Amino acid sequence: MLLKTFGWSFGVTAAGLAAAAFFWGWEAFALVAILSVLEISLSFDNAVVNAGVLKKMNAFWQKIFLTIGILIAVFGMRLIFPVIIVAISAKVGPVEAVRVALENPDRYEQLVTDAHPAIAAFGGMFLLMIFLDFIFEEREEKWLGWLERPLSRLGKIDGLSVCIALVVLLVTATTLATAAHQHAGHADKSGTVLLSGVAGLITYLIVGGLSGHFENKLEEEEEREHEAEEEAKKAGKQPSAVGLAGKAAFFMFLYLEVLDASFSFDGVIGAFAITNHIFWMALGLGIGAMYVRSLTVYLVRQGTLDDYVYLEHGAHYAIGALAAILLITVKYEINEVVTGLVGVVLIATSFWSSLRRNRAIEANGGDGSGGDESEQSETPARV
Repeated sequence: MLLKTFGWSFGVTAAGLAAAAFFWGWEAFALVAILSVLEISLSFDNAVVNAGVLKKMNAFWQKIFLTIGILIAVFGMRLIFPVIIVAISAKVGPVEAVRVALENPDRYEQLVTDAHPAIAAFGGMFLLMIFLDFIFEEREEKWLGWLERPLSRLGKIDGLSVCIALVVLLVTATTLATAAHQHAGHADKSGTVLLSGVAGLITYLIVGGLSGHFENKLEEEEEREHEAEEEAKKAGKQPSAVGLAGKAAFFMFLYLEVLDASFSFDGVIGAFAITNHIFWMALGLGIGAMYVRSLTVYLVRQGTLDDYVYLEHGAHYAIGALAAILLITVKYEINEVVTGLVGVVLIATSFWSSLRRNRAIEANGGDGSGGDESEQSETPARV
């Protein structure tokens, strides 16, 4: 079961890491491995959402999502999108960006360095909005209750996430960006940072709006399908679900692709906090995307989506940490390996907390209704 589901992912991992070590050395090997783990960590909740929707689709549409969808995810968002980001930021064509990366690495590095404040501002705002919308949302399970409870109450204020993000952007543009690179003779980047940050914010709002639109369409189609089945049963007829299932599955497919694109944004943009090398990014993120797809299939086949409830929290805290790091790197350099390990540590900690929660529930006689990690650590097991 495990080998059948993850076989392709294992093969792609071995090939990708071998290629990184062969062509670029052990530093590339390490960073590609970190990017792979980071992509899997940040996209775990994406796999859970995908699995929850994918299990409602028939076999045909599942195959469409797992074939065409993986091509879009790996080659579109993880390979082409980073090149486009660099090309736009450095004001060169995509072909020129690839050519320079292959033939003149020093010039490419200089282009990326000059474009980094724009990339960091765009990515920092996009990731910050993902984190803020998560942390301000009211949810049943709380990992760090002492922090998440008051923030969820504040989240009832309309537009709070956008306001905070704009304040952070304004502070970044007027402090870090104005002094950034001036010692090396570069121009003031405050205007670039401000415009790029607003673009990142707008991109997030558009992607989020599309996701919400397709989610509403999906709910409408499911409701119509249910009503048609009930009417057919009352009339003593067999429900004709082919057409309705096809429409519903089509909206599911569109919804899943928009969701996957949104999670691809945070993975790709977050990768710029670890490395500027587009081929290392493509390898690492491509490997991670393969595991996300395999994990989606595994969750669908196993039917267990809620065993580790704090992993989603850990992933979003990692996103928040990456957002802060990207904005800080507008002025200051942060070691790439340290940046990558931040996300890994947060995910590992949330996984460990999930295990502790599950053990506490078993000790309490299987009562899964209780609280958050901080509360459970202070409450003795009931006998």
